[in-house]
Amino acid sequence: MIKLRSNTFQLYRRVPRRYATIEPRQFVWVSLHTDSPSIAQTKADASWAQMIEAWEAKLAGDTSDADGRFAAARELAATRGFRYLKAVDVAHLPTEELLDRVENVSVRQSEPDPIEARAFLGGAQEPPITVSRALELYWTLAADKTHGKSPDQMRRWRNPHEKAVRNFIAIVGDKALAEITGDDMLDFRQWWVERVVAEGLTANSANKDLIHLGKILKTVNKMKRLSLVLPLSDLSLKEGEGKIRPPFSDTWIRDRLLAEGALAGLNAEARCILLAMINTGGRPGEIANLKPKRILLDVDIPHIVIEPDDRQVKTKHSRRVIPLTGVSLEAIRTFPDGFPRYHDNPSLSATVNKFLRQNGLMETEHHVLYSLRHSFEDRMLAAGVDDRIRRDILGHSLTRERYGAGASLEQAHRTLQAFAL
Repeated sequence: MIKLRSNTFQLYRRVPRRYATIEPRQFVWVSLHTDSPSIAQTKADASWAQMIEAWEAKLAGDTSDADGRFAAARELAATRGFRYLKAVDVAHLPTEELLDRVENVSVRQSEPDPIEARAFLGGAQEPPITVSRALELYWTLAADKTHGKSPDQMRRWRNPHEKAVRNFIAIVGDKALAEITGDDMLDFRQWWVERVVAEGLTANSANKDLIHLGKILKTVNKMKRLSLVLPLSDLSLKEGEGKIRPPFSDTWIRDRLLAEGALAGLNAEARCILLAMINTGGRPGEIANLKPKRILLDVDIPHIVIEPDDRQVKTKHSRRVIPLTGVSLEAIRTFPDGFPRYHDNPSLSATVNKFLRQNGLMETEHHVLYSLRHSFEDRMLAAGVDDRIRRDILGHSLTRERYGAGASLEQAHRTLQAFAL
């Protein structure tokens, strides 16, 4: 019901039973701040919804959970048109704004409503952010890093962050960020030093944990404006020589991998992805995730196009066009619509590597599927292919400023055709 009271229309409604604990009146008047019947009718539902929203926020604030109380206080302040501020900031507001907040606090039996007072005057204490909470916040604060990632890429992005936090909490505890000390970080580092020695791990394993943990803490510290001095410097372990994937020799590829029936036991899609890599140098994931529109066979020069379709490419230089030649062309022709079995499926490399090892098709114990990309680069180098063309085909950055469009598709095809297997 809408009635004109004191030169302004007001909404008169029964209080839902759900809010009886925070609203003692059975009926309430809600001012619509207008003397126009039509405007009052338009504003009625929105004003009532705002009242319900405020009651919901107050109910949420009646909790023992610190996170819940603080979130509810911010929400309640917003429903009344205020931005939640800490008490020290409220105290420095202009007098008129301060009084507006004070006057909006309901009074019952000469006592101010404690939930509203905390919300409007900054009495709700923001709970400290622990390491586990920082990880939860990081997913939102670092959302820009996930744009364009496929579900599998998201999984591979999240996993090392979760592992780093899990390891840190196991050794140091789920401390508040403000309580993390230099000794805590050194304890975590020492745990990794001992693990590297005992388990024969690389320093890189430890450094990845330290890097991912540091990213989380630094991002939350910055974006939440905590102004903390975090003890995260000079922690990395000295790394030895990184593992280098050796290339398959041309002889091995011709005589073993391409021998008749050698790959017959490998499922067709995995087999053709392997063959497609031989003369393109494409990364396994790039070939496996080709969309039909990126496979162009019915053209003068058959080719594939590497683009970020529903997933990120490794770098901006990875976007490229690669002509198809030799066994790679025949493999792609077998699957002109792509490889649905391995679309956004991380099992490809494990499947191929296991098959090659079990069938004596790995040139050494250090070879992997990815070694075919290195083999292709070596063949280009041996054939005297220009550095710019090599980098463009492989999706590598230049060591100088990039000028012009690079080699044409025709030129690239002619170059690769000369040494295709």
